[in-house]
Amino acid sequence: MKRFAEFETPRLRLRLTDYEDAAFLLELLNTPKWLQYIGDRNVYDLDSARVYIQNRVQSQYDRLGFAGYTLIRKSDQQKLGCCGLYNREGLEGIDLGFALLPQYEGQGYGSEAAGRLKEAAFAEIGLPSLCAITTKDNLASQGLLRKLGFQFDQITQLPDDPTPLLYLTLNAPDP
Repeated sequence: MKRFAEFETPRLRLRLTDYEDAAFLLELLNTPKWLQYIGDRNVYDLDSARVYIQNRVQSQYDRLGFAGYTLIRKSDQQKLGCCGLYNREGLEGIDLGFALLPQYEGQGYGSEAAGRLKEAAFAEIGLPSLCAITTKDNLASQGLLRKLGFQFDQITQLPDDPTPLLYLTLNAPDP
């Protein structure tokens, strides 16, 4: 199996999230927008952040060769957010997900990173399609997904979560 540990864009390195990112992930997972739009992941200290990385990132990477990536700005090595291709329980297909620390929103980093992973998903990894989920009130996420070409498919819910989610899809381009 081929593994994909890193990608690049003009401004960013997308590096597989690993244990050295625990403090950063602890901060990101507890930002107001993460909690509002993505949900509480019960990550409240460095140990639970490391467990999250093991269970949500490293285990998927070991299984599939891709997972979640930390976004690092090339100019100063600052960690800005995360973007990944996630195999989520209860979803049909691989989910393109992204989140940024509040101070880095609105600067094109999410679009740049998600666009690169979309490209990699189809051209390098060989996925036939992608999906994405977002809450009805997360208009910024919906806008970015539409910009990437995703189209609304249906309303869905994840197991053990009553929140209705917009489920969007995107097929690989024809060769």
